[in-house]
Parts: sequence; C-alpha cells; structure tokens
Amino acid sequence: MVVRNKARLVAQCFCQEEGIDYEETFAPIARLEAIRILLAFAASKGFKLQQMDVKSAFLNGCIEEEISDRVYKLRKALYGLKQAPRSWYARLKSFLLKSGFMMGSVDKTLFLLSHVGDTLIVQIYVDDIIFGDSSHALIEFEMSLMGEVQFFLGLQIKQGLESTFVHQAKYTRDILMKFNMGDSKPMTTPMSTNTAL
Repeated sequence: MVVRNKARLVAQCFCQEEGIDYEETFAPIARLEAIRILLAFAASKGFKLQQMDVKSAFLNGCIEEEISDRVYKLRKALYGLKQAPRSWYARLKSFLLKSGFMMGSVDKTLFLLSHVGDTLIVQIYVDDIIFGDSSHALIEFEMSLMGEVQFFLGLQIKQGLESTFVHQAKYTRDILMKFNMGDSKPMTTPMSTNTAL
C-alpha cells in the first residue's frame, strides 16, 4: 500500500554543454580533516554541535547563465543542473557573509561569527550544516534541525562534557555484512597485542 508519493522536477544535465549552458561547476565541500578539527575545537570550547539539513537546497541557488528549455526559462537552479551545487554554495556564502560571518581563509566551507565573547561556528557540506553555539541567524533557509550531531559524513559522533568520541562502528558492520563476514570473531585491535608502541 502506497501512503505517500514524492516527485522532484530535475533538469537533464546530460544536454548541457560547457561554455554554453554553464561556465563553472566547482563547489567547495568540507574536508574530513576540517570536520575533525571542528569537533576538536567544539570539545575544547565546551559547546555542543548541532546538525541541520537545508530543505531543497539547490532550489535556493540563483543561476547566472541563461538556460532555456522548450517552454521555460530557468531563473533558479534545479536538481540535475551541473552548476546547481555551485549556485547553492554561492547563495549560502553570500547570506553568511552579509550576516557578519567571516569565511575561513583556507577552508571556504567554514564560517565564524563573533559577538561579545560569543562565537558561532558553521561548517557546511553541500546542504548539510553543523554548527556550534546558539544562534538563529541561519533561518533565511527552511531547515530541518536534526538536533545534536550524531552521524555526519559516515562518522558516528558522541559528544561528552569535555570530550568528543568519533567512530565508524556502523560503517564497519555494514562492510562486514556486505562481504558475509557479520559473524566473524571480533578482535580488539587489528595489530598484535605484543607490539611495542
């Protein structure tokens, strides 16, 4: 029994030609190292990281090129356009910078906002955002607040009062199940216990 159907209008990006329909497609994403540094920074400052997902993020991006179809002329990015991730990133970056955030000089997906001893730190990965401290400055986009960050980019995250524990137990179990090794004998460490470190 079908309870609910969902459909999404997408563009046929295979019809797009470079130099005609789009110029740039690159959109920066957070590196795993940056996520780890953010987790360590949050633990050192003692604030919990929250996670949110921007609903229909690519539809919030504005496109620069003229993309005409048989009937419609697109003014907003659609899922399926090669430049959709880039236009979404440009829109979000513009909003954050106008709101007083400073963008990281090395990591272009890291944004900081400081007010009288209070710091809001934001890390973006396409339409997934993790942030620390309390602020409602990001309400321009309709978001699904997913609560305290627990699972992000394949990492399972447990935040304590003065520590953060990151592991990939679920990923490990999934790999074992994929190769029919789910009932294998577990080991505490992959190296010999007699190895001197």
